[in-house]
Amino acid sequence: MLKRLVALGFILLLVMSAPFACAHAGPPQSGTTKDQNAAPPDLAPDGWGRPINVAAMSQKPGPAPRHDISGTWEPANGPLDGGGFFGAKAKTDDGKPEHQPPFTPLGVEAFSRTKPTIGTRSVVPEEANDPVAICDPQGFPREDLFQLRTTQILQTPLSVVILYQYDRIWRVIWTDGRPLPKDAEPRWFGYSVGKWVDEDTLVVETSGIDERSWLDLVGRPHSGDLRVEERFHRVDRAHLEWTVTIDDPKMYTKPWVALDRFPMKSQPAEFDVREMICSPSEAAEYNKIFGNPASEKAR
Repeated sequence: MLKRLVALGFILLLVMSAPFACAHAGPPQSGTTKDQNAAPPDLAPDGWGRPINVAAMSQKPGPAPRHDISGTWEPANGPLDGGGFFGAKAKTDDGKPEHQPPFTPLGVEAFSRTKPTIGTRSVVPEEANDPVAICDPQGFPREDLFQLRTTQILQTPLSVVILYQYDRIWRVIWTDGRPLPKDAEPRWFGYSVGKWVDEDTLVVETSGIDERSWLDLVGRPHSGDLRVEERFHRVDRAHLEWTVTIDDPKMYTKPWVALDRFPMKSQPAEFDVREMICSPSEAAEYNKIFGNPASEKAR
């Protein structure tokens, strides 16, 4: 019973910051102390209010290793900084014209058909058509633009693998020199290739992205012609900057930056990344207790 109550509490936390109770999570952990009832003096609260060992978490600055972005990374300004709760962080849906992407007429039409539960065009949950509501994959680049939390990056001689905390999703970026396929089979997370443009910057191109997905939480659309550029710039040993640029000539008149040098900080190798998984049964339980009455009241 206690475990169920704790899980429900995490669901409520996510629902307050996201459109649907489609995931659950726990606070990131960096380890445990021998006496969990007494916090040593070198402990301080993290972004979840949980004590962490400051000495263990801090990383001494140093030069970035050559051609290496591997490690465990977390938003430098706190775990919610990459939430994207009002759309792409560099283009939030706040009603300001300068924050709207440069839509084409087709883009405006496609945008009008999406019905998010947040932002300037929000609707009640029962009227929304976000594909994530039925636990479809949120796809790419939305994986970068919504709930970007603790991220693990692994490198092999042929590829870079990104492990996302949200929905426990992974992506493979080929770094063996192969080109992007000219006619890639549509995938939720596309097909990615990357190359090093200098000693500490990896540039990734992704295409073949399934057009059923949204770009972000507020329903910005894309077509099958979408190409996404990511730039991973390792500032130093302990810091990484992540930039995402959208290029879809059918939906937008010019490329636009959705994530602009988003800062990440490194974590110790033993850092325990908790799961955040889409659970239809927990979403149904939430809707039974809270979601449906809230929707009926709103109507």
